[in-house]
Amino acid sequence: RAMAIQLRLLPVHKNLFLEANPIPVKWAMARMGLMGGALRLPMTPLSRSHEPAVEAALRAAGLLA
Repeated sequence: RAMAIQLRLLPVHKNLFLEANPIPVKWAMARMGLMGGALRLPMTPLSRSHEPAVEAALRAAGLLA
């Protein structure tokens, strides 16, 4: 069962490193409603070009409705 969960989450893990950590993680958490979207410098927002990939991975893993 643990391996099934790992395989389901693998695309999420891969896409959370499209940019420097923790930028994609913070974006994903905000998208999932786990935190607000405010960031403090020197952190920058996730590039809009990466948002669809991270969102698709979250949806595929069942983390977004």
